[in-house]
Amino acid sequence: MNVLVTGGAGYIGAHLVKLLVERNDTVVVADDFATGSAARIGGIPIFKLNLSSDGAPLEIAAALREHRIDTVVHFAARKQVGESVARPAWYYRENLGGLANVLLAMEQENVRHLVFSSSASVYAASDLPLEEDSVTGPQNPYGETKLVGEWLVKDATVAWGLDAVNLRYFNVAGAGSPELGDTAALNLVPMVLKKLDDGEAPVVFGDDYATPDGTCVRDYVHVQDVAEAHLAAMDGRETLGTGHHLFNIGTGTGASVREIIDAVMGVAGVDIAPVIAARRAGDPATVVASVERIREKLGWVARFGLDDIITSAWNSHEYFKKAGRP
Repeated sequence: MNVLVTGGAGYIGAHLVKLLVERNDTVVVADDFATGSAARIGGIPIFKLNLSSDGAPLEIAAALREHRIDTVVHFAARKQVGESVARPAWYYRENLGGLANVLLAMEQENVRHLVFSSSASVYAASDLPLEEDSVTGPQNPYGETKLVGEWLVKDATVAWGLDAVNLRYFNVAGAGSPELGDTAALNLVPMVLKKLDDGEAPVVFGDDYATPDGTCVRDYVHVQDVAEAHLAAMDGRETLGTGHHLFNIGTGTGASVREIIDAVMGVAGVDIAPVIAARRAGDPATVVASVERIREKLGWVARFGLDDIITSAWNSHEYFKKAGRP
């Protein structure tokens, strides 16, 4: 395959790029480097571009044409929930404008295969486990942009023959190799590691939920498994057939916030009592994926468990500390 990976210098994107290179696919990366790093992807051809800019469709189309791209994997997006609440219009412009520009370029160049990076944040979290047909109801503008993005992709499959797979990630964590780890303290595991580095106690937002230990339960999936799910989606074209397809990417098993914190402190060799703070608005008690559809349709199942996630995240954390990088 000849693949354009938008956001390919980011945390999840770089894991997929590595897998594509290892199997000798042709790979090109588009990234604005707001959170990505060229160091993650070595000598892969990169063009720096804000996908939501006015001139982006022409630049994307030129790259598709020059590199004879037949498949696009679209990771690039802003993904901080709090920031999306503070800047909703900007989030819509960045996330939906960027996706629209990618689709415009693909339509122009007749590139018909897309894998779209979506999120479990599109769900209303009313059913457990959450199935692909469960009720949607995002709790923040970030989740809204992902759900509207799915609608846009589906509309393109009807309008001009795009073949697309939307992947709804649950809580991605860990590292496939130390140099590809998550360095941004935006998700629970790196947030706990950052607190421990600073000699501070991790924070638990609410310990009175209807869960076994009172803290929120989430489905944590290893980033290497997520990258491999993209390969399964890309390689499953003949199995899936044409049109629009939707899959959850998770493990089907939940872990509580307190369990995650205890596991991180265990590998770090520290024991600090977490600070219990008030609940955050919009946090459901439990969010766990049903993963039957992707297993049945594409044969994908997560290979790694919570111990693998925590250990690999710790190894990556130590790697970056020794390298003198954040």
